[in-house]
Amino acid sequence: MSHIPPFLIVFLFTFAISKSGHAHESGQQSSIKTSETSQRMSRRVGDQQLNYLIQKPATEPPTGGWPLLLFLHGYGECGDNLSKVKKHGPPKLIQQYDELKRCVVISPQCPRDSWWRIETLKVLVDEFIAERDDINPTRVYVTGLSMGGYGIWSFLSRYPEYFTAAIPICGGGNPFNLPANRPGRKRGITNEFLPDGIRKVTSTPIWTFHGSHDKSVPLIETQQLVQTLRAAGNQNCKFTVYQGAGHVAAWEKAYSNPDTWKWLFAQ
Repeated sequence: MSHIPPFLIVFLFTFAISKSGHAHESGQQSSIKTSETSQRMSRRVGDQQLNYLIQKPATEPPTGGWPLLLFLHGYGECGDNLSKVKKHGPPKLIQQYDELKRCVVISPQCPRDSWWRIETLKVLVDEFIAERDDINPTRVYVTGLSMGGYGIWSFLSRYPEYFTAAIPICGGGNPFNLPANRPGRKRGITNEFLPDGIRKVTSTPIWTFHGSHDKSVPLIETQQLVQTLRAAGNQNCKFTVYQGAGHVAAWEKAYSNPDTWKWLFAQ
């Protein structure tokens, strides 16, 4: 057997460490596996009893339990086909980001001709946590797009400190500010947003996103909410405007940015 010079051994060891570090820095995915099931709310709230998708790590939870992420889809994914909730956002991207693979993601589906009802969503999350022993109740997050963004702002206006942090995308407060949502155009939409309530969201970290060229939900809808929060004293409200982006591009850009998920679960 030939003798390997010591300097070559040192070189090869250093090279291997360098490659390993580079792979980690470039966002190489871990081998975490996830499982997927579905469930229905145990009780009806008003006219809703939602089905929801559950995606969770297929391993033992850490001490204290997994973080929980609630995802609220947009109007186009309403219906009774639960697979539609995987069209966008965390349910679609869960295998691409370790932060998502290290939490439990629940994605309810809103029925047709309806809207996100805040009490329904609160009961769903409370029920889910109470039925399990693998969730950390101090780490409950929410994100949503379009109609889901509206749902988040309305939820925050009624329960300002319920979520650990929130990422609403291209949403707004009162859905009837948009002519397309008014009676005669769509059915089942209700306004549960409380203008006075949103002023009480002074400590919840929020990162909200909107496209400057959004023709479905005008940028002003988010701008006004951010102005209100900052005037009320919320010093952890981040606002990203994607210049030139439309409605769909806003959530595609936000959700494909690794910093979005790192920020959320660092809260």
